[in-house]
Amino acid sequence: MDSRELRFSRAMVFAIEEINNSTELLPGIKLGYQIHDSCASVPVAVHVAFQFSNGLDPVFYTGDNCSQSGMVMAIVGESGSTPSISMSRITGSFNIPQVSHFATCACLSDKQQYPTFFRTIPSDQFQADALAKLVKHFGWTWIGAVRSDSDYGNNGMASFLNAAQKEGICVEYSESFYRTHPHSRIQRVADVIRKFVHH
Repeated sequence: MDSRELRFSRAMVFAIEEINNSTELLPGIKLGYQIHDSCASVPVAVHVAFQFSNGLDPVFYTGDNCSQSGMVMAIVGESGSTPSISMSRITGSFNIPQVSHFATCACLSDKQQYPTFFRTIPSDQFQADALAKLVKHFGWTWIGAVRSDSDYGNNGMASFLNAAQKEGICVEYSESFYRTHPHSRIQRVADVIRKFVHH
C-alpha cells in the first residue's frame, strides 16, 4: 500500500466533510465522492476514466437527494503525470473537469490537448527554470543529465534542456532509464556517466 496516496485520499475526505458540515463554505451544496485506486497503473486509471465517462455505477449510489446522481461532476487526481495524461485524453472528450494535486508535467498546461485539466501544484516549467539558474549560479557550464523514462521525466528534461540552452549551459548527455528496464539498459547509462566523469 502506498501510504502517501492514502494520506492524499484522507485529506480529500476531510475537506469534503468540512465543506458539507459548514453553513458558510458552499451553502446548499452537498458533495459526494467515490475513491478508486489506480495502483499506479495506467491501464487501471484508463479503465476508471472510461467508467466515469459512462456515469456512476448504481451499486455505489445509495442516496436519493442528488439532482444529477448519474453524472460525475469532476475528477480529483491522478497523482502521477502519465496516468493523468491518459485519463485527461478520455475525460476531456466528455467535458469532465480533472483537477490533479500532484501531476506536474508542463505538457499538461497545453489547453488544446488537455482542455479540462487543472491542477493545484505548479508546473515543472518552474522547476526546470530554477534548476538551470541554479546550475548557472554555481558556474557549472558543462553538465550531464539523467531522467526517468516516463512522461514526467522526459517532458521535465525537455523543459530543463530548453532552459539550460537559454542560460548558455552545455549539456554533454541526457540519459534515461526506468525501474522496469533490464539491467543492461541501466548499466549502459552508468557507463555513460562513468565515461563522462573520467573525461
